[in-house]
Amino acid sequence: MHTIKAHAKVNIFLKITGHKDGYHTLLSRFVRVEDLYDTITFEPCECDSFTIEGCDDVPTKSNTIYKAYSALLKHGNSEELSNFFAKHKVVVTKKIPSQAGLGGGSSDAAAFMRLANEVCDLQIDTEALAKIGSTIGADLPFFIYNYPSANVSGFGEIVEAFEEAPLEFELYIPEIGCDTTIVYKTFNKYLLQYISLASFFGWERLDSRTLLNLVPDPIALNDLYPAALVAYPELEELDREGWFFSGSGSTFFRLKNN
Repeated sequence: MHTIKAHAKVNIFLKITGHKDGYHTLLSRFVRVEDLYDTITFEPCECDSFTIEGCDDVPTKSNTIYKAYSALLKHGNSEELSNFFAKHKVVVTKKIPSQAGLGGGSSDAAAFMRLANEVCDLQIDTEALAKIGSTIGADLPFFIYNYPSANVSGFGEIVEAFEEAPLEFELYIPEIGCDTTIVYKTFNKYLLQYISLASFFGWERLDSRTLLNLVPDPIALNDLYPAALVAYPELEELDREGWFFSGSGSTFFRLKNN
């Protein structure tokens, strides 16, 4: 049996820098949440097909883990992979809520790729693995590089480790799921034209604690928060001073011991 943790993340800041071919470029600080993670386990099983347990509400072929498996098959080493997963199933123990801005699905897929690469001895280096991951979702490269903190830019494929003291977070996860696609569509409709790149110049050089103290405004820090408020107006009732908004939502966070 083989096991790996798939950690959640928060975005300290998230700024949309452009839009090209239907995709958004961004600059963001991603930070791993150490005490919130799903667990991915490869358990022995005589399987008729690639099998995922623990994600019952998601059809297998829509699951990011299945998409990661398919992408690895296309890359090569298909015999090693298909033979291994004919005799093992993927069991996901979920702790990260979906549609919460915490990257759960992407983290699961990235952890699957890292563990499969190791267990099946695929010998794909981290940079190449991240490139494969980027074809599945913009957040995957961050989780594949597995840095505690990183500046992420481009379409999510540029991941640069950021050295800073470890951070502990308090999370508030409301009973509202924010669909990332809807939030981005809302951003495009109402906010894309107002992008101002000068407004966050140099943020990527500040440590996360300093930045949150310097810019204590969740709307200024996260371009997707105003879009989420338009798409899901009930979020406004949950907005509390001193809390920030992660990704496309719906999670609010703040630093412990700030």
